Amino acid sequence: MNRVENKVALITGGARGMGSSHARLLIEEGAKVVIGDVLDTEGQLLADELGKAAHYVHLDVTNPDQWAAALAATIDTFGRIDILVNNAGIANGAPIADFPLELWQKTLNINLTGTFLGMKTVAPVLARQGSGSIINVSSVEGLRGSIGLHAYVASKFAVRGITKSVALELGHVGVRVNSIHPGLITTPMTVGISSDHLQIPLGRAADPIEVSRLVLFLASDESSYSTGAEFVIDGGLTAGVPSNPTPTKES
Repeated sequence: MNRVENKVALITGGARGMGSSHARLLIEEGAKVVIGDVLDTEGQLLADELGKAAHYVHLDVTNPDQWAAALAATIDTFGRIDILVNNAGIANGAPIADFPLELWQKTLNINLTGTFLGMKTVAPVLARQGSGSIINVSSVEGLRGSIGLHAYVASKFAVRGITKSVALELGHVGVRVNSIHPGLITTPMTVGISSDHLQIPLGRAADPIEVSRLVLFLASDESSYSTGAEFVIDGGLTAGVPSNPTPTKES
């Protein structure tokens, strides 16, 4: 318990799904959390439910002014910031010949530019205080291809890359930057996707709390020597090509 006591986190896409799970667990472990999202009703309801340790702000991650306002609200409400979780993201698919340019741009704007703007806004504060953890939510699609998910794959590979460049830049001032790479997680975004179809070695999708425990580790001082790294949480999905076990002959 209290693994992130007295720390303050800002979580994007925090109103539901993985983001809300991250918020709940960090608060359970002693943190104060600012929930950023464009889902104002859901975000405010969650903040009200979580009590005085939570605060909601409207945050369109593609808007630099809203990032500045979210950071100011975090510091005004809780006095500091220690953790940034760039969790907001969308996924949409189409064959490459039919992939709409506006959908490509929207996906990259939210998934990649949103992550860039978050780090650009928060990094100077963390650098001045000489500590902090930035956790960028990439995906297994930041490690491999996936038919039709061209913009999503491109954005998540890019999140993986920018994580490393910023980690190199901020390491000497005590700020750590890591990416996490979830596989199939049970959230509103993955409704209708079958774990059987994906042939996950562990045979199931993950519950969001399983990802939140990884976020907690990276947010805490327990991960003090981890930066610029990729943390995969996918039930074995990227371990290799699955096949049916070969029966062994009894002697």
